[in-house]
Amino acid sequence: MHRVQKLLSNYGYCSRRKAEELIKAGRVKVNNKTISIGNQAEETDNLYVDGKPIQKHKKVYLMFNKPVGCVTALKDSKYKTVMGYIKIKERVFPVGRLDFNTSGFLILTNDGDFANKIMHPKYEVKKTYCAKTHTRITLEHLKALEKGIELDDGKTRPAKVKKNSDTEIEITIHEGKTRIVRRMLKALDIKIKTLERIKIGKLELGNLATGRYKELSEQDKKNIFS
Repeated sequence: MHRVQKLLSNYGYCSRRKAEELIKAGRVKVNNKTISIGNQAEETDNLYVDGKPIQKHKKVYLMFNKPVGCVTALKDSKYKTVMGYIKIKERVFPVGRLDFNTSGFLILTNDGDFANKIMHPKYEVKKTYCAKTHTRITLEHLKALEKGIELDDGKTRPAKVKKNSDTEIEITIHEGKTRIVRRMLKALDIKIKTLERIKIGKLELGNLATGRYKELSEQDKKNIFS
């Protein structure tokens, strides 16, 4: 048995939080019976939202190279979303976020358990970003990042850093706070030229072209958590 919000997430219909909102609003049925928060169901049960049956699609796992200038959302009234680039029949959702001006590695899936494992702090899945800067990177900058940066919402955990040049640095973290890398660099008065996520776990974005996506192999999925 599973909580119904978990099943809706696993089927790629929506996030667990959105599913809870739908359930509270009385819009979700299991086998034609309206349910409430806390109710459970089997995967063999029929789920309905607003009277429409939920399709149980095959599980899909995508690596996407997000361009600058689109938002990480299912819908947006003003800007193009990452979903505008995904042309498959299965319904998927982005795992975590990359902000409007950040490019790079984004995972999309319809497997809620897989997504939650990537995002949950206890699994400490590392994300690596490459920042090209207008500011010259110094040894003091590297030491500060490795020690942790004091931000408005608390001190960051120590980051792993690699200096590629005086104006390019790779930063590896496993925190999911909003715009965390940008805020860390801003706190050090480092002006960012471009910011790209290049790796999740040990899985690298590689040479996947901007705006393109591909399916993850079983080994790819293992590399995320290794």
